[in-house]
Amino acid sequence: MTTQKERTILVTGAAQGIGYAIAESFINNGDFVAILDLNLEAAESAAARLGTAKGYKVDVANEDNVKSVIDQIISERGTVNVLVNNAGLQHISPVEDFPLEKWNLLIDVILTGTFLMTKHVLPTMKKQQKGRIINISSAHGRVPDAYKSAYCAAKYGQVGFTQVTALETAQDGITCNTIMPGPVRTELIEKQLPKLAEQDGTTVEVALNHHILGKQWMKRLLEPSEIGATAVFLASDGAAAITGEGIGVTGGI
Repeated sequence: MTTQKERTILVTGAAQGIGYAIAESFINNGDFVAILDLNLEAAESAAARLGTAKGYKVDVANEDNVKSVIDQIISERGTVNVLVNNAGLQHISPVEDFPLEKWNLLIDVILTGTFLMTKHVLPTMKKQQKGRIINISSAHGRVPDAYKSAYCAAKYGQVGFTQVTALETAQDGITCNTIMPGPVRTELIEKQLPKLAEQDGTTVEVALNHHILGKQWMKRLLEPSEIGATAVFLASDGAAAITGEGIGVTGGI
């Protein structure tokens, strides 16, 4: 996929779920992955399972913390080749009942976190005149869903931020793209379903079909590894001319 082996890859929210699968895909490609997560114990455990990896604690919404961790990784590894902004979370509530603290938390982690991580890897990528930035948005970055106002706002925001970053870095050997996953078999989905069912006054099975699979053509949950494979491709030499794009990996939506 690429001519450069054991690149340094940063993946946020990589201790579990889609982030873990992305990290695993890069390691299988011959790369080293910095597992970045708010939970250091989980990050270190994931790194130990994956092998060619190291766990780091980072609060992606805290600029001082972000800069410190990136500086540490550059000191240890010499550079950063690829950044994958994956950290995220969910809260389900109608707009009129949506708690402000939950709104701020989702925006901080998903959108501000993407901004801060990108801001602090760009100087190194520009210096080496090569880099890949991949933002994990969502199908809800282009298709809304009820009760997910903060999540959709943040994911739509990631798409716009991706395009601006791609435009600003297009002549620096850097690409910036968004992956927009559809319904993926993760703990996040599993935790959403009872809350969605409660909001609708239905069953978990009905909520799965209505909110998760109802609009999807393939009618199946995607595997996290399918998102990982797409990230590896976007970071490869073969994707050098792909920038500012939103790549849907949705099963059809």
